[in-house]
Amino acid sequence: MSALLCALPGYLCCMAAAATPVPVILDTDLGDDIDDTWALAMMLGSPQINLKLIVTASDDTVKKTRLVAKILEAMGRTDIPIGQGVKTSDQPIHQEKWLGNYQLDQYKGRVYEDGVQAMIDCIRKSPVPVTLVVIGPQTNIRAALDRDPSIAKKARVAAMAGSVEIGYNGKQGADPEWNVIKDIPAAKAVFAAPWDIALAPLDSCGTLILRGDRFAKVAASSDPKAAAVIANYRDWTHYDKYPKGESSVLFDTVAAYLAFDEAYCEMKTVNLVVDDKGFTRTSEAGRPVRCAMGWKDREAFEDLLVKALTSK
Repeated sequence: MSALLCALPGYLCCMAAAATPVPVILDTDLGDDIDDTWALAMMLGSPQINLKLIVTASDDTVKKTRLVAKILEAMGRTDIPIGQGVKTSDQPIHQEKWLGNYQLDQYKGRVYEDGVQAMIDCIRKSPVPVTLVVIGPQTNIRAALDRDPSIAKKARVAAMAGSVEIGYNGKQGADPEWNVIKDIPAAKAVFAAPWDIALAPLDSCGTLILRGDRFAKVAASSDPKAAAVIANYRDWTHYDKYPKGESSVLFDTVAAYLAFDEAYCEMKTVNLVVDDKGFTRTSEAGRPVRCAMGWKDREAFEDLLVKALTSK
């Protein structure tokens, strides 16, 4: 398929809202904020997605790879290969208790020590463009671009990153967002590459919390995806206390959704540039990015999320 097709907005609106499953690589810092775990479960429960590879990102990617492996095993999906991304520190993960002494040799699926190369190879070999769902700092994506800039011609990006008009907790005005400020040079490189980008900034995802009957349905579900999410959420709340009966902010689930559809989001093309402080600034000199700036139907999105986690 030609590079021109990849450049079309939303890769033909996410392959006509994913009539054919979209091949996806997930690049995730799972093990930090818990929303990555929710996003992974959502993707596994979405028939619109064909998850080809998961690559761990940022800080202790060795331990994060073990965590992803145990979660996939708990969710019954050891068919999915995992790649270890660039390790940047030995910072502890926030799901340590749940991980326990699980080791990678227990995982029945394939594990790549060089996750960046596995990502490049997956993109190169795919007969159709691959969607990179990027829900952590973009260190691995920059490393992949450095090794093979041509991957931008065979991939598109759906990322949780940045803040355009709304900051954390719904406040007016942009904030430097975590996934950007954690590796600003990487974010600059990803935004500069010539691929289509669909962005879930704080404007849409920064107040997304599952409450009431929707959260209760996930918490009570016997679906292994939901059970693993809730078990990890209980462990994670040891670090970040949240009220019982609701989730934390589920930032990353919006990027997962943008991999295959955009209908529930208010999408706007904005020229953006990443500045030296980690802000995603609007600028005439910026590159066009399709941003989920708000919601057309947030309740429908939440229902979709619950269904993905609870439909075995």
